[in-house]
Amino acid sequence: MAVFLIILMAALVGADQAVKYWAATELKPIHSMDFISVGGKKLVDLTYLENTGAIFGSMKGQRWFLIGFTSLILIIGFVVLFKYMKRSKVLSLAITLFLAGGIGNLIDRVRLSYVVDMFEFKFMNFAIFNVADICVTLAFVLLLIYAFIIDPKIEKAQQVQPDNSNKGGKK
Repeated sequence: MAVFLIILMAALVGADQAVKYWAATELKPIHSMDFISVGGKKLVDLTYLENTGAIFGSMKGQRWFLIGFTSLILIIGFVVLFKYMKRSKVLSLAITLFLAGGIGNLIDRVRLSYVVDMFEFKFMNFAIFNVADICVTLAFVLLLIYAFIIDPKIEKAQQVQPDNSNKGGKK
């Protein structure tokens, strides 16, 4: 399982960096282009953006804090992943997605001093985002599913199992 998760993480980071490279070389000069339209209505455009902040552009210009904080969170994430890997595949997948997204955006912050974003929802007013952000968002959804559905079932199953620690002894 660990090997699969590391390969998945590397593939997601690679996909994130490849899309960001494409955006920086092909999209930056034209700034924006149509991506997904239905019935003449724009749903998603590709719009080049250099984000020097964090989520929704908050904390603009706080590069070193964001690098340090992200690095700390990634270290904690790796520890949690390897500690709880056998507890649930959903939990492991969620943490892997979270780590991939964090690594993808950290690479940009270290290398460029900003994060390259490119996906823009045109049907609603929403932040422009990237593949790494999609990974983190999916991780959050999976963590909610894990916390509210899967973990309670695991805990309940562990409580139902008889206690065999006192075999042959008096109760």
